[in-house]
Amino acid sequence: MPYLSKIALNPRRRRAVALLANPHRLHAAVLSGLAVQPVAERVLWRLDTNTAHRAEVLVLTGSRPSWHHLVEEAGWPDADGGHPLIADYTPLLQRLAVGKEFAFRLTANPVQHVQNPEKPSPEQTERLKEASERSGKRRGIRVAHRTAAHQLAWLLARTERHGFAIPATTTAPGIDLGTTHGDSSDTAPPAEAPAVSITARETLRFCKNTNGAQVTLSTATFQGRLRVTDTDALRATLLNGIGPAKGYGQGLLTLAPLPDETHHG
Repeated sequence: MPYLSKIALNPRRRRAVALLANPHRLHAAVLSGLAVQPVAERVLWRLDTNTAHRAEVLVLTGSRPSWHHLVEEAGWPDADGGHPLIADYTPLLQRLAVGKEFAFRLTANPVQHVQNPEKPSPEQTERLKEASERSGKRRGIRVAHRTAAHQLAWLLARTERHGFAIPATTTAPGIDLGTTHGDSSDTAPPAEAPAVSITARETLRFCKNTNGAQVTLSTATFQGRLRVTDTDALRATLLNGIGPAKGYGQGLLTLAPLPDETHHG
């Protein structure tokens, strides 16, 4: 039975600072919340820091976890609102139906595979050397998409296989061309665009250990509206994530009811 957890961390505590600065350490702390070790099940997690003076870790596990260690070391052990929330994820999976729409949020690591990157890192250079010594076709080197346009295109190219579509929405850019002093006939008309936006973009740099090589990840947080097109595929996506770097907090897709768009009066 899958469970979705939310754990609040206190960014002013020393242990929390160390975890928030290094996804490798936070991943290890997340895995230690499961009783069966070594962990063999799929674990997805995401760090949300959109609330001032508070960081929240969302974790999806296949078995019921315990987060007492995280709360004691890096949260608010005795404060109101400091207790972790653990919810059965099955009801949401059962509510999926073709055509149903949800609000969604996803932090991911949009990448592409290229045969010859322009500026390979030392690690990529070593992998290219090893690949050249092997016979057969090589897949290429994983390179991050760095522009918002490419990151958005990366997501839109994957929606069908993951069981959902992002519907179009009409937005009014409100651009006054200035030729008739604001005459509405010279204002750009509303334009249709996918109902998704990138709310945050980051480049994460950290080391797995003191003497280890630096890991660099380019991440994008997507937020918007989706429509279910394939319930089985979307269930698999919710449980298994989207894209690479899942161990570093990438790929967890979460859904929520759409806000009431009905206006009265």
